[in-house]
Amino acid sequence: MPELNDTKLTERGLPLAQRSGKVLLIACGALAREILDLKAANGWSHLDLTCLPAKYHLYPDKITQAVRDAVAKHRGAYDQIFIVYADCGTGGLLQAACDELGVEMIAGPHCYSFFEGNDRFAAQSETEFTTFYLTDFLVRQFDAFVVKPMGLDRHPELRDMYFGNYEKLVYQAQTDDPALTEKAKTCAEFLGLEFERRFTGYGDLATALGGVADRPAR
Repeated sequence: MPELNDTKLTERGLPLAQRSGKVLLIACGALAREILDLKAANGWSHLDLTCLPAKYHLYPDKITQAVRDAVAKHRGAYDQIFIVYADCGTGGLLQAACDELGVEMIAGPHCYSFFEGNDRFAAQSETEFTTFYLTDFLVRQFDAFVVKPMGLDRHPELRDMYFGNYEKLVYQAQTDDPALTEKAKTCAEFLGLEFERRFTGYGDLATALGGVADRPAR
C-alpha cells in the first residue's frame, strides 16, 4: 500500500502508480484510505486507483470536469473505469457526464449516505436535518475542511451563525480508532454540538467496489 498523507490527499489527490490491473477506480482523495484497505483485504489486485484532490469538495463545480479529464487521460489503458464519487454537490452534472462517457459511478448523494448505507440514510434523513456529519477523513482534516474555510480560526464568533441551527454532530466511523473518536468529540465541542458516534464501516462503498471487482474482464 502506498504511503498516504492526508494533506497531500486534500491538495493533490493520489497519482496513479504503475499500472497493474485492468480496472481503474477514479476516486475522491477523501476515500483513498478506505479503498486501499478494501483492495488489500479482498485481494483486488486487478483494481488500480487514482484520486482527485479531496479539496474539490469545497469547490464542487470543479469535480465534473476533473473527472472528465481523468477519464480521457486513462481510458485507453483500461478495460473498465469506475468513478468513486457520489453526486457530491454537482447537482446531477457528474452523473450526466458519466452517462455521456459511458462509465459508472457510485450511487448516492454524498459519502455520508453511502457510508451509512443509502437506504438507511434516506430513511433517517427526515429526522436528521439538524445533523452535521464527519467521516474518518474529515475528522483528521477538520481544520482544512471546516475551521479554515469557514474562517472560524480567525473569527470564532461566526460559529453560532454557521451552526446555530444544528443540534448534533454524527461521526461516521469507518475504523475503530479511539484516537479519532476523541478528536471527533473535540470537533463536536468546538462546534457546540451534541456528539454521536456510529460505526458504519465501509457501507455501500464495499458493496459497490465488490460488484466492480467481481465483473468478468471485457
